Amino acid sequence: MHRRDFNLGILKISAAALLAPRLLAQPLDSADDDASIAALYKNAIVIDSLCAPLIDMDSPPTTDTLAAVRQSGITAINFTISDPTFEGTVGNIAAVEALVEQHPDTFLLVRRHSDIARAKRENKIGVLPGFQYTAFLEEKPERIEMFRRFGVRIMQLTYNNRSLFGDGCLEPGNAGLSKAGIAAVKTMNDLGVAVDLSHSGYRTTAEGIAESAKPVLISHSGCAAVYAHPRNKPDEILKSLADRGGYFGVYLMPYVVASPTVPTREHVLNHVVHAINVCGADHVGIGSDGSVQKTVLTAEQKATFDQDIARRKKLGIGAPGEDRYPYVPDLNGPGHMEIIATELAKRGQPASVIEKVLGANFQRVIGEIWGTS
Repeated sequence: MHRRDFNLGILKISAAALLAPRLLAQPLDSADDDASIAALYKNAIVIDSLCAPLIDMDSPPTTDTLAAVRQSGITAINFTISDPTFEGTVGNIAAVEALVEQHPDTFLLVRRHSDIARAKRENKIGVLPGFQYTAFLEEKPERIEMFRRFGVRIMQLTYNNRSLFGDGCLEPGNAGLSKAGIAAVKTMNDLGVAVDLSHSGYRTTAEGIAESAKPVLISHSGCAAVYAHPRNKPDEILKSLADRGGYFGVYLMPYVVASPTVPTREHVLNHVVHAINVCGADHVGIGSDGSVQKTVLTAEQKATFDQDIARRKKLGIGAPGEDRYPYVPDLNGPGHMEIIATELAKRGQPASVIEKVLGANFQRVIGEIWGTS
């Protein structure tokens, strides 16, 4: 299973259940108050809306790796389990279930909205299985319901290229949703499956937002107004998404800045703050498109990345700027969400906004889509 395949691939909850004591609504004492940030982070629901738990899902994690992941403070992750094939996807579901079964002290499968709060209470990482590839759904749209019963309740409509459902972000035609795509959105709405438009083209994204009777996700992307890139969304889409109650997750990928610059936390925060200004504080979060486990850029890991970049280019799914490794070096590892919280405070964002960006916004929208049971 390719690393990139995995990486790419609240309505209202009692305050006592989520935050005790409820100090987070108070303003931070100062931007440099590390104790305040630590307390905020410890109590917050923290959700990375596109993230793998481990870098190598094919090898058993070590005790040290599991300890580091468990201590991340992350409550839940949307974890891509789709493979380009039906059989590979079924195998990935089995692999995730095996991971949770083998390490029940670290991971919890999120099958309903209330499992997010449960993961927080039990100090585990909740895993929300999600899809990015669509080919096996296009072949048989009834598989949307089948996989929903398997616990997959977040599904993308397209990847980078054209699909039966619509055009991806690298498709020059920018043709938008197809009839099959409109039907898929309705099916997902009816079944309580979240529609994810992260890799969709501009027109497909806009039409997906308009066609959906429920809020939609852009789980991992960036702001085109900050850096123009096919994977980043323009302000008019961000506004439309927010107007209909949706969620926008900023990724920790090289596409936050032009090549050959190596991205930093400052580049990422520029996108996060811009999204807050455009969407409002109730609609923004973080979807790293990375992993909880820290990437260590050894010679072996460089070779793996290089092979995957070449594979993606050969398949025609590689995006412009894939000449840098797919992570932000100073937001790398289990502490990436807490670092972002600290950086938001330094930029003058109040505790209530930081709490929303850390995960409350994603928790809210998933409740609206799935129901809050």
